[in-house]
Amino acid sequence: MAYRVAITNGYAALDGSTIFGDIGLSALTDAGLEWQVLPEPVDSLRAAELEDFDAVLVMGPERMTETTLQAPGRLRHVARFGAGYDAIDVAACTRHGVVLTNTPDAVRRPVADAAVALLFALAHNLVVKDRLVREGRWNEREDWHGSGMDGATVGIIGFGGIGQETARRVKALGLRTVAWNRSDRSAEAAGTGVELMSLENVLATSDFVIVTVAGNTGTRHLIGHAELEMMKPGARLINLARGSVIDEEAMIARLADGRLAGAGLDVFEREPLPRESPLVAMDNVILAPHSLCWTESFTKAVSGSVMSSIIDASRGKTPANTVNPEAWANAGKPALAG
Repeated sequence: MAYRVAITNGYAALDGSTIFGDIGLSALTDAGLEWQVLPEPVDSLRAAELEDFDAVLVMGPERMTETTLQAPGRLRHVARFGAGYDAIDVAACTRHGVVLTNTPDAVRRPVADAAVALLFALAHNLVVKDRLVREGRWNEREDWHGSGMDGATVGIIGFGGIGQETARRVKALGLRTVAWNRSDRSAEAAGTGVELMSLENVLATSDFVIVTVAGNTGTRHLIGHAELEMMKPGARLINLARGSVIDEEAMIARLADGRLAGAGLDVFEREPLPRESPLVAMDNVILAPHSLCWTESFTKAVSGSVMSSIIDASRGKTPANTVNPEAWANAGKPALAG
């Protein structure tokens, strides 16, 4: 019996083409695996549509819950295209012997590059200056002097892989870099020359705050009313993590009253961002549709990582970047592909 891989429909067409471009599905075919894009896009995957598959490649925000996994059938592997897996019930996967993998190494450089792009754009009011030209508002340019970055302190909230990669780029610019992380990252900070601080001190010290912490129940509204009040007046906020990490309503209020000088946002509490959101009309805000890191190199790196994990699992080899290794041990090794 061939090893079968389901691909979620939200970001993929039935022929295997995706919004990311070519994700290298030919590698699965060459390895003797069968793949099929699920016929309909759904918010939450259903057990019945996965019962004849050994693995599922989750391309987008589709959820996998306890209900999805109550009768997993052949399913033994959930492969996430990207680093975030906040929509996947990891505990349920583990209980049902389903291993979860993601691609954290592959996304680090593209997301860090996106963070620095927003850093420069905010420091120079790039987007609003573009708008002044396009809308014939040339005479307003004197109102939009950038802050620049000379002598600035950049704070990074979440010092995991993406946070560390971002710190390397920021340090290379000669900027003071401070960070906060929920768990101890002293060794990693020492290796990059970054000063670890409490969350309160990072917020109070930083001219630019970059949020790269993982999105989950423990980080929901990590940056809320109180934390926004702690921020240095006139600071700028960048979020490339998850929209849930920042209390969006509170952030909008601080942008409106000038406490925050600006924000660069690639993620939102509700996606797509409603057109009626106050953020849309704000000149001091840069918006991106949760895709700023999507580049050709991003697709190549993530695709290579996720295809390798699927092929390795099909052959009984422990896949890299396993989120719940105990599930792999409990599930036993699947039969060889082909």
